[in-house]
Amino acid sequence: MPKPRRVLVVSLGGTITMTAAASGGVVPALAAQDLLAAVPGLADLDVAVETVDFRRLPGASLTLADVTALSLLVRQHLDDGVDGVVVVQGTDTIEETAYLLDLHHAGPQPVVVTGAMRNPTLAGADGPANMLAAVQTAASQTVRGLGCLVVFADELHAARRVRKTHSTAGFAFQSPNGGPLGYLVEGQPRLLNRLGARHVVPLPGDGPRPRVVLLTISLGDDGVLLDGLADRADGVVIAGFGVGHVPQDLVPALADLAERIPVVLASRTGAGPVLTTTYGFPGSERDLLSRGLIPAGFLDAYKARILLNAVQAAGADQKTVTAAITAAGGCGDPEAWPWATGADNAPAKPEVQDA
Repeated sequence: MPKPRRVLVVSLGGTITMTAAASGGVVPALAAQDLLAAVPGLADLDVAVETVDFRRLPGASLTLADVTALSLLVRQHLDDGVDGVVVVQGTDTIEETAYLLDLHHAGPQPVVVTGAMRNPTLAGADGPANMLAAVQTAASQTVRGLGCLVVFADELHAARRVRKTHSTAGFAFQSPNGGPLGYLVEGQPRLLNRLGARHVVPLPGDGPRPRVVLLTISLGDDGVLLDGLADRADGVVIAGFGVGHVPQDLVPALADLAERIPVVLASRTGAGPVLTTTYGFPGSERDLLSRGLIPAGFLDAYKARILLNAVQAAGADQKTVTAAITAAGGCGDPEAWPWATGADNAPAKPEVQDA
């Protein structure tokens, strides 16, 4: 008889783990085993589920360091023979944490992120259904090689595309650029499309993490937040209007900033690409790119910030940063991705201590 598939469930906290607090409201409280006990049909799967309670935090309080440590934990368990991993966490930051996990995951095994929009104290809580779908996906051979996925409401989304598009709706997670990769149908993943090349960044070393700032441009913006920014940040993502535009009065400050640190130009719209050659007025994408800003392509501003932070943490210089951002965003040479899609080029890291 074949052995059951092994799936690791790692809990970081979030709405899916929350129960009522004496002081009012709900707070993270449930352990991973508690979550699994509430999932109908899980015991009927031919899956051996293991658990780790790694953090117990709301999604808004997770840090880049937490996700980097989680990436190492995931890698260690995959090396130990686990067939897939499920990460449960708060939905506030899933679109960012999942992408960072994806950038640090080189193996073929599925890494699936899920959570809940309705906490367990509410009627119609979606956590158990999302947990079941995530475990079924992580145990499946169908999704091997796709990197990190976000599974919500029986939809499978690529980490690099997914966004949280509604603050409360059960179908909050969408992929505006390309749509979902597929769906859970009768407990099995059914893919409608696949991603192109995967992008893997080495884990960072032990030095301080780069500080990458995201600035969203708004009507009548006077650029006050740009003052002295190069002395306080290692990189900047500008979420501009439309296809990558800013008020013309901001151009000198952005040009000066781009001479000192990497500045990535993204769109604040959340869907569609930053253009490179269409508009030519002061403050247009063509003008800004000629002054050294880096186009984010189809990467939304949040993903661009995560990628810029990851490549800078890996020691990338300006040329490497530009190659990575443009390749990942689909507006540069796809063959110019600076690193091999593999984990052998990542620096050695110490053993992770579960929190």
